[in-house]
Amino acid sequence: MKIDGVPYRSVWVDETDRSTVRIFDQTRIPATLDILELRTRDQVADAIVTMQVRGAPLIGAVAAYGLALSLRVDASDDAMERDAAFLAATRPTAINLRWAIARMLEHLRPLDPSLRVQAAYEEAGRICDEDVAQNEAIGRHGLGLITQIAGAKTGDRKTVNILTHCNAGWIATVDWGTALAPIYMAHDAGIDVHVWVDETRPRNQGAALTAWELGRHGVRHTVVVDNAGGHLMQHGMVDLVIVGTDRVTRQGDVANKIGTYLKALAAADNNVPFWVALPSTTIDWTVRDGVAEIPIEERSEAEVTMVHGVDAHGNPASVRVTPAGSAAANPAFDVTPARLVTGLLTERGTCDATEAGLLSLFPEHA
Repeated sequence: MKIDGVPYRSVWVDETDRSTVRIFDQTRIPATLDILELRTRDQVADAIVTMQVRGAPLIGAVAAYGLALSLRVDASDDAMERDAAFLAATRPTAINLRWAIARMLEHLRPLDPSLRVQAAYEEAGRICDEDVAQNEAIGRHGLGLITQIAGAKTGDRKTVNILTHCNAGWIATVDWGTALAPIYMAHDAGIDVHVWVDETRPRNQGAALTAWELGRHGVRHTVVVDNAGGHLMQHGMVDLVIVGTDRVTRQGDVANKIGTYLKALAAADNNVPFWVALPSTTIDWTVRDGVAEIPIEERSEAEVTMVHGVDAHGNPASVRVTPAGSAAANPAFDVTPARLVTGLLTERGTCDATEAGLLSLFPEHA
């Protein structure tokens, strides 16, 4: 995607100096657009833990490059397995992280240690290229959904109103995004599209990142508080909900940013289609019951008790919003049962949120 006319991916390596992996510091957006230079395994792990880099597909891609960086120091079998396990443990819910590390190991284990560094960079690059292609395909399939809704509108109400939660745009992937890819394509195709952007407490990825992305691309949008979604649906102001996901089970349950489940309940109560966009790398074929089996990351209570932003002068600022001494809980994700999901939007097309639906697109996992 482009920022002020300049094309970027969300992670890149200068081929003339592969000792440095570059990402955008997502904790600084929208105040500033800072580029982080990661040169060690520990720097990559810290960027993932602190959410300087976030978004399930992007975490996987960056972790793959993190393993390549570690191999520059020690490419032995023991070191590679140790560093891979260290990176894989940085965040528990997003399956893409462990998928990418497992893929890297499968590719690298048979190789002589002297060949592993070059091979690691090449495989990480392929992971990135495939993510871009998958997300572009998701966008094309999702465009059909939006086009269908737009075609059914009559009279003066031509705007297609879409609600999304958290950030599943290009900054959360290598490029294009998942939930936002169809929206970008609809906008570029001339469809009158408007996006309701959930703020997404406690880290405000919607208010900060999704709004920033959409604004840079020229997509009309409005930021709303997390609890406004049901009200908007009750009054006919939402035509479609599209969200991303950090893990989808074999039977179609969806783990996504905390608050997604409540949006799905409201959508079901108001007959609003609720779609989940994902690359197939986000499907966990080993898990069936999402509520019982998907680990939910519990993050620092400081993310709840403190609000971070910029002051009137554009300087970073933090303020406490709870009484001193009040405890806070901070589950980062929730699970939306498959029965509340209208359909899944993948690089191979759309399907029901069921095991049969997923296997119709991915029969190799039968």
